[in-house]
Amino acid sequence: MTVKRMDSDKESKNIEAGHQQVIDFLSTLEHPLKKEVEEVRKLILSVDESITEHIKWNAPSFCYNQEDRITLNLQGKGFFRIVFHCGAKVKSQPKNDRIINDKTGLLEWAANDRAIIKLTDWNDIQMKKEQLKEVAAAWLAAANK
Repeated sequence: MTVKRMDSDKESKNIEAGHQQVIDFLSTLEHPLKKEVEEVRKLILSVDESITEHIKWNAPSFCYNQEDRITLNLQGKGFFRIVFHCGAKVKSQPKNDRIINDKTGLLEWAANDRAIIKLTDWNDIQMKKEQLKEVAAAWLAAANK
């Protein structure tokens, strides 16, 4: 039992460290859509209380059951992307079916297990807010199988 507690303590420290990484990253972020990035971060974290965050690929990345599943891509000019994926490790992907049935129509599919949503401004996020939460929840559930 002590081993489990130590693992739990280590996991808790990693979660806190990851959260602090994101806070520090955002405090120094110079991006024209910084306010929007922060809003999307809050939105993703609100989907499930077990979602954790850290910095990966030079942007906030969100984990579910300690696996990266959603990452922001801040490289665009006049927009940024939410990248939905199944983690950094290559896994077999669905051959014919996409990982989720996107009823919102927001996802641009890069592969059956990787999709992107492009966001351009505050109004864009506000119009898509509920749909973004729906997609994030569905993605996390499907990618965790």
